[in-house]
Amino acid sequence: MPIDHYENFPVASLLLPRRLRGAVTDLYRFARAADDIADEGSASDAERLAQLAAFRAELHRIGAEPGTVPAPGAPELASIFVPLAATIARHQLPITPFYDLLSAFEQDISVKRYDDYTALADYCTRSANPVGRLMLHLFGATTPQDVEQSDAICTGLQQVNFWQDVRVDWHKHRVYIPQEDLRRFGVSEEDLAAARLTPAWRELMAFEVERTRALLHFGAPLARRLPGRIGLELRLVVQGGLRVLERIETGGYDVFMNRPELGAKDWAIMLWRSIK
Repeated sequence: MPIDHYENFPVASLLLPRRLRGAVTDLYRFARAADDIADEGSASDAERLAQLAAFRAELHRIGAEPGTVPAPGAPELASIFVPLAATIARHQLPITPFYDLLSAFEQDISVKRYDDYTALADYCTRSANPVGRLMLHLFGATTPQDVEQSDAICTGLQQVNFWQDVRVDWHKHRVYIPQEDLRRFGVSEEDLAAARLTPAWRELMAFEVERTRALLHFGAPLARRLPGRIGLELRLVVQGGLRVLERIETGGYDVFMNRPELGAKDWAIMLWRSIK
């Protein structure tokens, strides 16, 4: 599966050392393919869960034969799991983060609302943070501080996606804004359906944006500690998330009709902020 989904931050870019670029591509291919099973197309929930179960079976196969590249039980999954198994073996990656990702994607099929921020953050620990932890293993940076700051960056980026995709998620019958926040600011799901840009909506989104920005700023020192091009790549990732938040603010929080997509000017700003 090619990396052809639009992202507001670099994925396996030329900034990464060549020795890591293929591994990152293999990780992303797995996560993107599994996420698409939960999100895309017209399959029934039962069919989606069955497809994710096939992914889980392939992880079992890899975990049962550590250090090897076992042949996939489902031939149609070979393009994903043969290179992934090789990457896991070559870099001695832990298998648990892959299971955590599948757990989050399975949850997307059955859970459409989050009562409070704690529940949403728990989802992020499985939908986003495992990717960062796998990257840390590739980079050889796994101190408790590294992990804590990586988790903050990944949770922050996941929330950036939530806030920019409110309308997209609504059409998938999902609301990631915590229900307690909707009630606190007096925003109803009818407001979401009608794309109402009320003062209450702007206050709600300002609150969510600021909380997410704090996460990205908390994690940002990790990108300054990582060496060379690896650090620069992560700084661009963080700046991508921060830039989207800025675009949401300057757009008057109208993410219903104006989903922010970063252009050449934005990337120039991100690069300047990353190297200064």
